[in-house]
Amino acid sequence: MRGNVSETKWLTVTAITFTLTAITISAYALKRKWNNLNSKIEELETSLKSCSEKCASERQGRIRAQQALREEVTKSQPQSQNLNLTCYPMMPIGIVHSCFSTRNGTPRQPLLVPLARACLVFNTTRVPPASLEGLEEYSHCWILYVFHLNTDLEKLWKHPSKSGFKAKVRVPRLKGGRKGVFATRSPHRPCPIGLTVAKVEAVQGNMVLLSGVDLVDGTPVLDLKPYLPYCDSIREATVPNWLTEDNLLSVASISLSEDFTSALENCWIMAEKKSLYASPSEFQSLIKQVLSWDIRSLSQRNRPHDALLKKENDASDVDEHQNETLVHEREQNGINSNEIVYHLILEGLDVSYRIDHDGNVIVENISPAVQDNKRSLFNYLTWKDKMQ
Repeated sequence: MRGNVSETKWLTVTAITFTLTAITISAYALKRKWNNLNSKIEELETSLKSCSEKCASERQGRIRAQQALREEVTKSQPQSQNLNLTCYPMMPIGIVHSCFSTRNGTPRQPLLVPLARACLVFNTTRVPPASLEGLEEYSHCWILYVFHLNTDLEKLWKHPSKSGFKAKVRVPRLKGGRKGVFATRSPHRPCPIGLTVAKVEAVQGNMVLLSGVDLVDGTPVLDLKPYLPYCDSIREATVPNWLTEDNLLSVASISLSEDFTSALENCWIMAEKKSLYASPSEFQSLIKQVLSWDIRSLSQRNRPHDALLKKENDASDVDEHQNETLVHEREQNGINSNEIVYHLILEGLDVSYRIDHDGNVIVENISPAVQDNKRSLFNYLTWKDKMQ
């Protein structure tokens, strides 16, 4: 009996010894693994620190290189009478294909003509289509563009003392009264850059379909940004009293001649293929929306000119700056404003109309324009498919 007890104790001690030995070995192995892990972590931290320092150094190097490049560019710019001209890398990234063939008739402000449509086509070499991903989630967008049809652009390259730049411009709502250019939205500015907002109808590849635009066909675009109501809409904003008068430039009524509808249907046979509109009736609605505002220039409203002798749109598509040089000539014309035929060019179609002293518009005829703008053959089916 005593032998069995001793043997049992011996076995127990042996088992405990083996267990402790195994635990010791496991602890040693875990310790080695832990030390190796710590060592690797330290190596990774050292490597990460080195990479961060390298990136920071490279960034500083790039900044210094960019600064040096700007300095060299500034030095290399031509100097005129001690005036340093600094240029920045800005080029158009897209072109607007709009329903407005000429400046005359293009709305003075955005969203005044909801049916005014345009297709903004981006240059894919500068703007990959992926750049537009997510834009369709916004209802509106801001557009920065160039007033490329200003007739005085060449003057801006001259020295300010010789450029003839006018600090004050005539304001349509003030019937010729002048305000400082920065208190207006005149296109004649020291830097001819425009800012507008438009409704985003659809995004397709490298194209953005817009509505409510105030952009003439062929307008170069510099940038596009989404409209953010929470910060772009300012409830406390105020404006001068002369801007608070409603319907100052609106017309009294619009009527169509008996032959206008049939003339539009005849023109539509050729215009349909490249139109942004799905039907003649929709295009007719566009005409009414555009002519619901008095689109004539100040000189045309105040001093009627001999438009009967010129069917082309040259006289109605000049700058207010040019209009001032024609004042004397127009004052000598004794034509009644009711007799004058004005012209509105939309999508290469010439819409002729009259307007009487009471602001009643009579749309008389429509025909292909004599000088049709080169337009993009952007098919209206793009709009039709989007609407369905």
